[in-house]
Amino acid sequence: MKLTRFNSESSPIARAIALWLEDKSSAMTRREYEKDLRYFFKVMSGKEVDEELVSAFLKVSQSQANAALMAYKATLKKRELAPTTINRKISAVKSFISTANRLGLCQYSLKDAVSSEKLKPYRDTSGIPLTEFKKVLALCDLTTLKGKRDRALLMLFWSNALRRNEVSLLDIGDFVPSRRILWVKGKGRSEKESVDLSPKTIKAICDWLAERGSAGIKSSSPLFIALDSRSRGSRLSGDGLYKIIRCYCKDAGIDKLMSPHRIRHSSITTALDKSDGDVRKVQKLSRHKNLNTLMIYDDNRNNDQLELSELLEEDL
Repeated sequence: MKLTRFNSESSPIARAIALWLEDKSSAMTRREYEKDLRYFFKVMSGKEVDEELVSAFLKVSQSQANAALMAYKATLKKRELAPTTINRKISAVKSFISTANRLGLCQYSLKDAVSSEKLKPYRDTSGIPLTEFKKVLALCDLTTLKGKRDRALLMLFWSNALRRNEVSLLDIGDFVPSRRILWVKGKGRSEKESVDLSPKTIKAICDWLAERGSAGIKSSSPLFIALDSRSRGSRLSGDGLYKIIRCYCKDAGIDKLMSPHRIRHSSITTALDKSDGDVRKVQKLSRHKNLNTLMIYDDNRNNDQLELSELLEEDL
């Protein structure tokens, strides 16, 4: 049962869940946090979540709640989930308990119950070079609706280094060709920000929209939609974008397992190459909050470690 299906009119538990989810910045965050909380109760109880189960957990002692979350984290690690996934799932539980505590539904907090998993730094940030991306782009059949949609997607991922969720959440009204901008809701941001678009990307999006047609399209309609018979017309999801990128790259003969984020890696690395390592300039493209993240890209691009290792061997 979905948590949002609880009877919110009569249940304080349901009201707390509704208020907790409404406080999240995006629909995608709300969906993921709801799934994570349901997963917690499923793992810890072995059955589907219901109001009685949630209510019982809110009544346990501080030590019992701490032990439950510690056991949950241990289970997630045994299942070999990625550190970022573990941290998100733990964060979802902590966040809900914090809301329940503020509403007087429980007397404990899980803020310091367990520590976050340490994240490994970026390793392979090279992606693919421009020559390889051109092969991918050439596979778009511009005589078809799908080909025009996919070229517009690929151009956005490459030219603007967008994340897949940023692309998935785009609406028709976010595209303003007369001003050459696109309004994007960036990672961890509550409001949309504008990014500038290059002429070729604008043309690709315009070609896609012209072929798609304007009948029944509102400014709030998704900019990119699914075209398969099963979900045609619905917003193209992050998973859908991943599959598109993966299939095109595989068909282009690229050995590396590609994804939207690896295309982002590719464009950032290429931008560093073309700007002679100007990380501050490239930060405007990548929109990384922390400049140190871009320094990792730049270090990987230059491969300074190998250069120094070879220098050390010269006189051996």
